[in-house]
Amino acid sequence: MTINARTDPPTGGLGRTLIRLMMRPAWIAACEPLGDRFRLVTLEGAALRGVSWTPGQKVQIAMGSAFVARTYTPMDWDAVQGRTRFLGYAHGEGPGSDWLRSLAPGAQCDVFGPRASLNATHLAGPLVVFGDETSMGLACALAAQDPTRSLACVFEVADLEAAEAVTARLGLSRAALFRKATDEAHLDTIGEALSSLAGAGASFVLTGRAAAIQKVRGELKRRAVAPRRILTKAYWAKGKAGLD
Repeated sequence: MTINARTDPPTGGLGRTLIRLMMRPAWIAACEPLGDRFRLVTLEGAALRGVSWTPGQKVQIAMGSAFVARTYTPMDWDAVQGRTRFLGYAHGEGPGSDWLRSLAPGAQCDVFGPRASLNATHLAGPLVVFGDETSMGLACALAAQDPTRSLACVFEVADLEAAEAVTARLGLSRAALFRKATDEAHLDTIGEALSSLAGAGASFVLTGRAAAIQKVRGELKRRAVAPRRILTKAYWAKGKAGLD
């Protein structure tokens, strides 16, 4: 998709029909670079007004075609003004990363959703969000949902300095950051860090990388955390374009 003006997707008539029937047109009101890989993106549009949204829900944005889309978690949604924000993270090369890096105010896009993805409203007690760079927007949404609720974040990240700057920009003051290790040893350290929170009656939202979620969930179960206190949602897995 050419981001400076709306163009017909390469899939032809079927793609155009799906976009017209299923997606909401929007435009990029702001795109704030937070380091090399992060972008804080604001979408606006009349089609975003009057929308019912719950923190944890997802949107999908077409990458030039109704059949190629990338998923993002809105941080907030102003249904009166028709405005929403999300934090995008460019993993590497691919349609989603290329789109994020090339965004500029005024670019147009097509949005599908919001749709159900993760709902933490039933979780009791203090909340702990585990994940990675792709989970930071969700943490913001959950923190804003109930400002009186205790919320802590534990993120595995590739670049500590960049992640520290982003969490500070987003106001995630209770964010513990762990550098990813190739041998996954950092997950053992994270498991130990979560043990005291588990003992304090916290509930856990595990998101981000599928393999990391599996290991952390296993550690929580080993520490006898009840399944009703654990909510999981894998956003991505190595070698796969996307899970959600």
